[in-house]
Amino acid sequence: MARILKINQEYPQGRLIGQAVEALNNNHLIAYPTDTTYGLGASLFSKKAIERIYLLKPHKKTKPLTFLCADLSDISNYAYVPDDAYRIMKKLTPGPFTFILNATKEVPKLVMTKRKTVGIRVPGDNICQALIRELGNPIISTTAVNQNREYFDDPDLIKDSLGHALEYVIDGGIRPYDQSTVIDFSGGDEPVVIREGKGDVSFLY
Repeated sequence: MARILKINQEYPQGRLIGQAVEALNNNHLIAYPTDTTYGLGASLFSKKAIERIYLLKPHKKTKPLTFLCADLSDISNYAYVPDDAYRIMKKLTPGPFTFILNATKEVPKLVMTKRKTVGIRVPGDNICQALIRELGNPIISTTAVNQNREYFDDPDLIKDSLGHALEYVIDGGIRPYDQSTVIDFSGGDEPVVIREGKGDVSFLY
């Protein structure tokens, strides 16, 4: 059963971040706060943990997982970023946005979509950023949701529902469920807003 790690939102404690990252490096899953809602995360390089995410997801492999990167410099390792896309992404990161981009060969097949695209985020949440930077590679993430498609805003509820499959639940306080705004750059020309969520994209219209 998962253990709760209560981490300070403004000043994440390095010792506790280290515990969570050790779990990720040992092929475990964690639940953690993002700038939209709570997510379930695995290390990009942990095939076992990523497969476990797919087992927990109610929609299995019909929806892609998301790469959470520390900053834009990480993204070029996993996706092709056109110049126009980069300029827009620079304005919007870090923040509650997911960018759909064409994948590079560095992306494991397990997290590749049929279209050979990836969804990438640079979150603004302090705890989330501390985790990614300490880990040293992207976190593969999906929204914390159970088989009944119930979303969670409370870490204690996540522990009760999904704790059997997690090593840690990071308590970053109540996070009302919200969605990231999704912008598709994979077409090559104009960006396409696939979903309007928390992130403001009014300047694109």
